[in-house]
Formats: sequence, structure tokens, C-alpha cells
Amino acid sequence: MTRRAAGGLDHVVVNAMRAMEPAAAIFAGLGFQLTPLGRHSLGSINHLMMTSGAYLELVGVPQEGKQRQEVLESPSGLSGLVFATGDADREADRLRAAGLEPSEPVAFSRPVEVDGETPEARFRTVRVPGRLFPAGRVYVCEHLTPELVWREEWLSHPNGFCRIDRIEVGSTAPDEDAARYAVAAGVAAEGRRVPLDDFAIDVVPDDRARFRSLGLRFETLAVIREKALALPGAEWSDSADGVALLEIPKFGLRIECRAA
Repeated sequence: MTRRAAGGLDHVVVNAMRAMEPAAAIFAGLGFQLTPLGRHSLGSINHLMMTSGAYLELVGVPQEGKQRQEVLESPSGLSGLVFATGDADREADRLRAAGLEPSEPVAFSRPVEVDGETPEARFRTVRVPGRLFPAGRVYVCEHLTPELVWREEWLSHPNGFCRIDRIEVGSTAPDEDAARYAVAAGVAAEGRRVPLDDFAIDVVPDDRARFRSLGLRFETLAVIREKALALPGAEWSDSADGVALLEIPKFGLRIECRAA
């Protein structure tokens, strides 16, 4: 399977905290194809909504047992922006040289059910301090076993989901924060926009730091619209400019939906 090149977007995180089951039910009800529940060695659980490039991750913690503290300390809803790397050590060196004070690479894994077997999907991540990115977690991820993540059976969604195209970040200092996101991504900012291939980070003035909304692309809006209007817990608003707004109040989510 293809995946996002190093330096681009790897995935965006939606934090369900301890409410993974109802969160998964909402996304499934909206027509997303969710991967089977994954259990990380660090103490978190997840479902993925895959595309051939960057993907959407629904993360949380189990009701019992080891619980990943960084998930519990992160905001509910949109909470993580993850860049791709092919070498976590080299990326940590780059971020350190840029003054972003990265962590040392952390290795972890989760079992994946594939053809009756359960191999381990393995990852290495490098985080930057939350005080530098107060809107939500920012880190880079190296996939050591991408063939266990980008699998054909998980790429097709009943609602036609096909791409993540933007995230809007609220900031009390948008010029400074846009420049910092650009450094983290290893690209040049264009004013308050940070472009990464077919994805963009738009930093806008706000009275508090937060990930405000996420932009998703669908083959057509007809299916996601029908499912959202019929689903308790989801709110759908059409607009004349072709951008529809999907809101999930339980998780504070605002999703801009566009046709591909």
C-alpha cells in the first residue's frame, strides 16, 4: 500500500478518552470503515479510518489496565497532528537543531489481525513539548511495518471518505505559531498557512489555543449527508459554497466536508 511520504502528514488524532465504544459507533454510523480495535503496548486503544495517504485515528484508553497518560492529558476531540518520517532518530536530530526540544524516539507496537494471524505493527514516535504547541499534541511517526497499517481491505469507506485536506488551528499568536508548525513539518510557511502536499495547516486568531476544525474529502457528499442527518449525535449543515459542516457535539468535533 502507498502511504504519506516522509515530511508530509501521517495522521490526525481524535481523542475519545474513555468513550471509545460510543465514538466508534458514531463514526461507523456516519459510514466510515473502522479498522478492528487496536491495543497499544503503551496503554492506549484505537480504531483507524484509512486512506491511501494520511489517515484519521480514533484513540482512547481502556476501561481497565494500563492507561496511556498522554492520551488522558490531551484534549477530547481533535487532539493530535502527526507528521511522517522514515527515520525517527534523524527527525529528532532535525527538530533538536531547530530548537523544538524533541523527546527521544519512543518505540511501541500493537497486534494486528491479518489472515488469521496477529503480527505486531511497530512504530517509533518523537514528540515536541506541549508548551510549544498548546492547541494539541504534535509529533512525528515512523512506521516500521507500514504493510500492517495500509491494507486494501481498510481503504474503502461506505461514505466515500478519501482524504484529509486541512486542519484549522486557533491561536493567540498566529504568526509565531504558524512559523513553529512549519518548522515542525520541515516546510516553509505561506503567511499563516503551512502547506504539506495536498494538506494544509491554517492558523487563525483565537482567544485560546485549540484545533478548531478538520477538513475531509469525500467522493460525493450525498452518502455522508444522508447518514449524518439520520444519526443521533451528529449535526449537518449545508452551505452554498459546497462546504458542508458536520458537528459531533459529544466530542466537540467540527468537520468541514467537501467533495473530492
